[in-house]
Amino acid sequence: MASDKPENRFSQVSSWTGKKILLGITGSIAAYKAAFLLRLLVKAGADVQVLMTAAASDFIGPITLSTLSKRPVLSDIQSESNWNKHVEWGLWADALVVAPATANTLAKMSQGLCDNLLSAVYLSARCPVFVAPAMDVDMWHHPSTRRNITRLQEDGVQFIPVGHGELASGLYGEGRMAEPEEIFAFLTAFFARGKSAELRSPLAGKRVLLTAGPTYEPLDPVRFLGNRSSGKMGVALADVLARRGARVQLILGPSAEKPKEEAVQVWRVQTAQEMLDKALELFPRSDAAVLAAAVADYRPAHPATQKIKKTGDSLLLELEKTPDIAATLGRQKQAGQYLIGFALETEKEEVHARAKLQRKNFDFIVLNSLRDAGAGFQVDTNKITILYPGNKAQTYELKAKEEVAEDIVDALEALVDKENIR
Repeated sequence: MASDKPENRFSQVSSWTGKKILLGITGSIAAYKAAFLLRLLVKAGADVQVLMTAAASDFIGPITLSTLSKRPVLSDIQSESNWNKHVEWGLWADALVVAPATANTLAKMSQGLCDNLLSAVYLSARCPVFVAPAMDVDMWHHPSTRRNITRLQEDGVQFIPVGHGELASGLYGEGRMAEPEEIFAFLTAFFARGKSAELRSPLAGKRVLLTAGPTYEPLDPVRFLGNRSSGKMGVALADVLARRGARVQLILGPSAEKPKEEAVQVWRVQTAQEMLDKALELFPRSDAAVLAAAVADYRPAHPATQKIKKTGDSLLLELEKTPDIAATLGRQKQAGQYLIGFALETEKEEVHARAKLQRKNFDFIVLNSLRDAGAGFQVDTNKITILYPGNKAQTYELKAKEEVAEDIVDALEALVDKENIR
């Protein structure tokens, strides 16, 4: 029965037919798995060109790969026939998949180093790029590797999650390359999602910055000032945006929530200043920003370096304003960028929200009130009103936050689509 599953799956996957895939293989013991991945891709209907580094040939022979792909394997950038082919291959492909991707190759890709055919093709590629890392657990968690991964994610490279288990060194931990079936499923979901999103969503391919969760402002090493935000609304938005085909970059405060969609790129922060710094880094390259985070308005002016001891009946705190992320981005917003804000109010809700809409240069603002039962923090439902410039408004009934996220993204799509028509 196990042998029937791939056949059944292939018969349902029409999105692979005619797809042009570059499969990059680097020097890892996991290189043998690339042959199984190659077979899955070819059987699904893809046209696959294999690129190997010199080190990869120590682990798997090119004859096996050329037989499976029905194409000669490419590895030597200095040959007379291949020295300039990296440009052609970069334009030819619908996707570049590097599996396995060693720590060395990730470092080269991150730094733009170009000393072999695979790295040259990567620098020339205009298609989506996927990597399936493979390395030992300490290499995977090393700060250098983490920095390289972050930089590549910022460049739009998509990471296929590593596995956990026994490694070639005999250690147990993270770093195993995903199984070929898992990589194939990840790629299949991407192409299916991209195809359907492209048909219906003007957000497909757009880079959307999203903030979510609370911020925690340290009072001393063990205490903080914060709020009751769970991050559920923002994470639900991240998942919906990803399913619509957007390239989502989520800046997430201290929250137990995490996106379900693997394509969402996540940066974890703690304070308002950290959230602002990351937002300023990402916003200039974003098509839209949705600011769903419940950022603390004030922070201790002089956080203690040691735990504050209970020495009296009262404690006076001097607070200062945290940076205004929304206002800062609103001042930097350029033509063609969209900025969406949130307002949680307890009185004179629409008055305060409309003032915020204008003051912070939002394209629309999502208002909810703590006076509405089922709305607000740490619940699974929400009730919103979307306010637009010119006194236009649309009120929605109480819904699950996942459904509310759909409504908000619908509103953003309508805004983008209207501008596209113009």
